[in-house]
Amino acid sequence: MKIILVGNSYKYAAEQILLQTIPGEKPEFADEIPKSGDFAVVTLRELAGSGAVRASVSARLSLGGKTYLGRAVSRPLSHDTIPRERERQRAVKLAFFRAARRASDIELPWGATTGIRPSTLITRMTRSGLGEKAAARALVREYYVSSERAELALDSARAELAARSLLSEKYHEYLGGALALYVGIPFCPTRCAYCSFVSQSVEKSMKLLPPFLDALKHEADALADVLKRSGPRVAALYIGGGTPTTLDAPALDSLLTHLNGAFELSALREYTVEAGRPDTITAEKLAVMKARGVTRISVNPQTMSGDVLRAIGRRHTPEDTYAAFALAREAGFDAINMDLIAGLPRDSEDGFIASLDAVLALGPENITVHTLSLKRGSRVTLENTPTPSGAEVSGALSRAFPALRSAGYLPYYLYRQKFTSGGFENTGWAKPGQNCIYNMIMMDEILPVLALGSGVTKLVSPEGRIERIFNPKYPYEYIERIDGVLEKKSRIEDFLRSKL
Repeated sequence: MKIILVGNSYKYAAEQILLQTIPGEKPEFADEIPKSGDFAVVTLRELAGSGAVRASVSARLSLGGKTYLGRAVSRPLSHDTIPRERERQRAVKLAFFRAARRASDIELPWGATTGIRPSTLITRMTRSGLGEKAAARALVREYYVSSERAELALDSARAELAARSLLSEKYHEYLGGALALYVGIPFCPTRCAYCSFVSQSVEKSMKLLPPFLDALKHEADALADVLKRSGPRVAALYIGGGTPTTLDAPALDSLLTHLNGAFELSALREYTVEAGRPDTITAEKLAVMKARGVTRISVNPQTMSGDVLRAIGRRHTPEDTYAAFALAREAGFDAINMDLIAGLPRDSEDGFIASLDAVLALGPENITVHTLSLKRGSRVTLENTPTPSGAEVSGALSRAFPALRSAGYLPYYLYRQKFTSGGFENTGWAKPGQNCIYNMIMMDEILPVLALGSGVTKLVSPEGRIERIFNPKYPYEYIERIDGVLEKKSRIEDFLRSKL
């Protein structure tokens, strides 16, 4: 669909509303209104009156030979650039959403919100003086968010504010503040049908593991030197992937030992290894992790149905999940996360709830409920594999939320991805006192996150500006370009020193 923007250039805002409200339409931005076909014209004008300037936006959507209109007027515009632009974009989104909503008659769980973190809207409103419940009501009233999702966003916002207060209180005395470390291990035993992440199958690339780990250790040493010179403390260390426990026990031991020796971790609050697939978890690897100070791990079944596991290309069985979880408890881990995905091939609403019930019976400290995202590069998408409808996913999640709350879990962080079944979200649930610090730091952008291996560094300034530094995605590129990766560490040091 052609989109013509008049008086504004907010392409991302218009694009996201179109993708959410009219599935199948792809945005194509144009300068002139076409004489025929489907198109949308979004016009922004600034109007002065009553001592304030507001953005007035009209959206005209031509679809299937019919015309639909939507309008929105902003709050008074600030003189400061960032809040001014934010308010103008908000008006563009709302006007376009109202027109598209009339055209498609669609009810979206997250309404007119766009972006990864809808709970940000609540934190922003509460910081401006609005009460929590009033902010949640505003999400429903102004953005057309469902009351169920507004409650999720409110809980997530509360957890974020508590985490910010806790981290500020604990680390304010350290020169340079605090940050988190992420170590990305881009290897998996096999590639899941729904996955588009850049990870190497160990079956095909075992020869890359030793040189990758050597390069990773060099990067760790370089970054550790930067931190020693600039002063910040490590609040959380997270080793993810891929599947870190693809490494055998000696290689895992060597990596953890090196990281522990390179970095000063006396102020560490949380040390996570995303063990992930149950078929890669052994008593020997768990003993290594425990001995090296790891405090939190994941045992991620994704589903407890053998039929669904086979459909997504996982080699483990439900019995393997039970066995891995028992081994983790026997090894002394009292902070375990388990992931489930709603909307997997061959699954159903009742099937997902059965998986959730099985996981709840085990009593992990964290349960992360994902919604299947139909990534373009995944086998599910490429092969057009049938998956549960958005209505089935909605039913599964609507039943899951009260079950989790009744079992003593509360949502503490959430984020959205593109192309999820039914437009739903991914939500982390935790028992009281068991929120994953790293997840909140990363998703809520509370502190800088420095990435090693396969990952993205996020330098978050106190003012909220973010600079990203990307490491090479593929293992062989990372190995070949390690000198360039090390050179980028000077940018990190400049950033950290600028905060002092």
